[in-house]
Amino acid sequence: MFDVLVIGVGAAGYTAAIYAARYKLKTLIVGAEEGGMGITAADVGNWPGEIEIRGPDLMEKFKKHATSFEEVTHKIGRVEMLEKMADGHFKATMQNGDIYEARTIILATGSNKRHLGIPGEKEFSGKGVTYCATCDAFFYKNKTVAVLGGGDSAVEGAAIAAQVAAKVYLVHRRDTFRAEPYWVEKVKSKENVVFVLERNVLEVLGEQKVAGIKLDKAFEGSDILAVDGVFIEIGSNPSVDLAVQLGCRIDEKGFMDVDKSMRSSTPGVFGAGDVTNGSNYFAQFTTAAGEGATAANGVFNYLQGDQHHGWMQGAC
Repeated sequence: MFDVLVIGVGAAGYTAAIYAARYKLKTLIVGAEEGGMGITAADVGNWPGEIEIRGPDLMEKFKKHATSFEEVTHKIGRVEMLEKMADGHFKATMQNGDIYEARTIILATGSNKRHLGIPGEKEFSGKGVTYCATCDAFFYKNKTVAVLGGGDSAVEGAAIAAQVAAKVYLVHRRDTFRAEPYWVEKVKSKENVVFVLERNVLEVLGEQKVAGIKLDKAFEGSDILAVDGVFIEIGSNPSVDLAVQLGCRIDEKGFMDVDKSMRSSTPGVFGAGDVTNGSNYFAQFTTAAGEGATAANGVFNYLQGDQHHGWMQGAC
């Protein structure tokens, strides 16, 4: 029996494990993908104390710190089912059949990449269509690619792709970007990035692999752009499946609803990171880490007998 089961091995999960261990709580941290979304960040320039660091390197530091505590057990695997037992404790069934029990849960399950749902997207997935420009840009050296989206991941991805690709089309349905001005200015400085604004992509074209994309209106005389690769970077949806299994309240935007202590509406269940609405939907390394620390503190208080502190009136 663990004091706390942390599900998610990204910034929020690892930070939660660090703080839980410092509270001397017997902690199990599990997750299917080490580093979570953090490993998709090629350049991180807003983590305090690191002027610039690669996402995978930062996540490796998080992992090394969390696993340095004897109180922390670290396992890689996917949780298939969560159940609350009659005694108030929780049972987690892993994909491989292993079962773990814990007194409390911290869900740091992050988010999943959104798909466009257009013709050709599924057919060419892995054959020129990818959802992480910073991960896969290397494979398109001296080729032409399109990055779709207008947020941080899209604009950052276009800047990274421009370092290796011959030409990068940045396709966005609006004429302005939601991304940080830092990344917008950086991508505008790239001579091989072409902005294709106020356009939607209707279809991914090709035969054995991607050969182009079809736009809803012409750009420079044609509604077809010839490209070798398509990076779809249109945001993410919170991974709330396990939260739903435990009956946690989900807000109107689809995020796990938490209070200031990161408690969910299900007693003993806490959230942290991109899966929650705890930081005004601001998905950053810093906010994820902060929520992970707060969730661990909430767990500690809960296990000390503080069963109600912090949750909004009427939420349970």
